[in-house]
Amino acid sequence: MKTKKLFFLGALIAFFTASSDLISKEIIFKILENIALRENVQNPEIKVFDFFSLVYVWNKGVSFGMFSGLKNSWIIFSVIQSVIILVLFFWLHQNQKPHFSWALGLIIGGAFGNLIDRLKNNAVADFLDFHIATYHWPAFNLADSCVFIGVMILLFDEVVFNKKSL
Repeated sequence: MKTKKLFFLGALIAFFTASSDLISKEIIFKILENIALRENVQNPEIKVFDFFSLVYVWNKGVSFGMFSGLKNSWIIFSVIQSVIILVLFFWLHQNQKPHFSWALGLIIGGAFGNLIDRLKNNAVADFLDFHIATYHWPAFNLADSCVFIGVMILLFDEVVFNKKSL
């Protein structure tokens, strides 16, 4: 596939990823806000399964809420995210592998969805909550999942296709 087509594919995947992320956050948070108002609770939750709930969490930090106590963290993280997105777009533009277009599109789209959220709300909306008994994995969103999947594709490529003999 030509580099221009691969770039377009990755950009299209990024657009759909970011759009899906932002739409899912909007829908889920509206539903949870309505529950909070109707039931007069501060932390609304929809229990989907015994191990999975939809929750209302604003993450002012990065992964797992790290560095959320930093003053003006949304500015610092927005600048860092913007630089990372630009570097990934450059990588996407140079790309010559179809699966890299998918991986980079997912990562860029996820990062962009969270960036828009951070710029709009000074925090990132997280709502997917997996738990076993009292142990909860930190809440996350669709963008986080897409970034993870994109990184896994890149790692799989490195481990499987670029093994160097010792």
